[in-house]
Amino acid sequence: MNQGNAASETTTSVVDREIVVNRYFDAPRELVFRTWTDPDHLSNWWGPQGFTITTSEFDARPGGVWRYVMHGPNGVDYDNKITYIEVAEPEKLVYSHGDGEDDEHFRVTVTFKANGKRTELTMRSVFKSIEELQKAVQEYGAIEGAKQTLDRLEKQLATLV
Repeated sequence: MNQGNAASETTTSVVDREIVVNRYFDAPRELVFRTWTDPDHLSNWWGPQGFTITTSEFDARPGGVWRYVMHGPNGVDYDNKITYIEVAEPEKLVYSHGDGEDDEHFRVTVTFKANGKRTELTMRSVFKSIEELQKAVQEYGAIEGAKQTLDRLEKQLATLV
């Protein structure tokens, strides 16, 4: 499955237990990386349209944790916990994404590649099983949610460039 949007240059694919999202941004990679590792920036764009977050803990270092609650437009709150495994500024982030009950529902690798004045961002999310991936896609709209989140990142970057 491969879907692209010419305007935003987003492509997604699902293979086995992995979702891959790729997008280009009109911003230098140092800035794109910083928006992923600064809680002041994250609060402005993280999550799909209509969602907001409240951060209770943030430490973007290997072994560090980001705990936040994602507030849905339907009034439902979702506990989230990200544990950083690798932080290689400005090239790469690797983290486990979990919640209050399970430290790792899936593992994410985000790479930031300089492409002239633009940045190519690739986000790979690997799930424990095909069934877990299918649940994330079908029940939680993981692919559309990723696209909307990156749309919000693009808007945030436009205010900073």
